[in-house]
Amino acid sequence: MTNKVIRIVLADDHAVVRTGYRRLLELEPGFEVVAEFPDGEAVYQWLKKNTADVLILDLSMPGRGGLETLLRLRACGQGLAVLIFTMHDAADMVSQALQAGATGYVTKSSHPDVLVAAVRSAALGVAVFSDDVAGVAKVVRQTVSPPSKLSLREFEIFRLLAQGREVAEIADRLCLSEKTIFNYQTTIRQKTGLNSVLDMHKYASRCRLIPP
Repeated sequence: MTNKVIRIVLADDHAVVRTGYRRLLELEPGFEVVAEFPDGEAVYQWLKKNTADVLILDLSMPGRGGLETLLRLRACGQGLAVLIFTMHDAADMVSQALQAGATGYVTKSSHPDVLVAAVRSAALGVAVFSDDVAGVAKVVRQTVSPPSKLSLREFEIFRLLAQGREVAEIADRLCLSEKTIFNYQTTIRQKTGLNSVLDMHKYASRCRLIPP
């Protein structure tokens, strides 16, 4: 890999953020940012027709979020390295990302050099984590918490419900029917024991699964 150009794709819904770390990465010898996208669906469609070495993927994006995008890429046989780059440092978020097939996990509070080094490691297939989640990553599969019992789709809906999003809004955002969201809500309550949206909000806030 040392003599090969590492082809990188960026997926983050904030244009300023994408521009910033695109410039950072393109200063590195052997790095080439070949595409960037503001949402999961766009990057998924592009990667079905094109190749890259590393996808830097945010978790919080409109429509299909980062976790679902990652799961879809793995399901269709995409073997590229996927480096999660996110504001979320909670254990349950790390757990869900690893279960979905992430190669590494770096938080946006990390020094820029950490992201650069993580891209190089991920391109080699080496699992890599920023210091603030490295300890979590080692024990995450040994920890049983309510959200860890959820599927990726259920977890995504759980976070939206915990943020106070209305069922109609969630249905529209995820391109699902309101009835389907209600069914998911029932399943989430049964699996987690969190019986109200307020309970979900309190748990998600305490565990830093949603923005403060």
